[in-house]
Amino acid sequence: MPTIRKIDEKGAVIGEHEFADSRVETVMNIGLLHEVVRGEQAARRQGTHAAKTRSQVSGTGAKAFRQKGTGRARAGSTRVSQWTGGGFAFPPISRDHSFKVNKKVRVKAFRMALGNLIANDAVRVLAGVEFEVPSTKRASAILDSAELDGPTLVVAASQELNTLLSFRNLPRTRVLPVNEVDVQDYLWARSAVLTEAAVAALEGGAN
Repeated sequence: MPTIRKIDEKGAVIGEHEFADSRVETVMNIGLLHEVVRGEQAARRQGTHAAKTRSQVSGTGAKAFRQKGTGRARAGSTRVSQWTGGGFAFPPISRDHSFKVNKKVRVKAFRMALGNLIANDAVRVLAGVEFEVPSTKRASAILDSAELDGPTLVVAASQELNTLLSFRNLPRTRVLPVNEVDVQDYLWARSAVLTEAAVAALEGGAN
């Protein structure tokens, strides 16, 4: 059973938390992780890119000039792509970039990404620390005393709003509620700090 060090506000190790075996994977599958991260990034794309075709741009439908006798190349429309003000030949169109990633594949990727951090002893559980009011100075002191390699992912429960607000302005730190963390967030980080409520949510959740 993997263990995670528990630290207090001063960064001192005050114990260990035994993380559930069923929530981590020790064998990495790069292809599977790549597929899931690609799916996450594709789903974030707005897909609002667009340009007009020759049938959509404004302009007359009349022939620009007579077919023969001008010495110019024949032209049937002023809206073709080679003319200034004409439409695009093969324009980008608005579309949904997302694609399906199987649920079991996504769950496995979550366990691999988190398991990799735990295996490298790069995860800490912040125990007995509560923020009555947001305090970036206090949050910065906690990370400094923890002596973790950056960049750092800080995960808290969604109801721990003051904790999320305290850490979010720190450089090289990504702060997210536990229900909004993606696989790419775990892979981006070289270390992670989890609150006790976040750990409880991870061990009790679907992933």
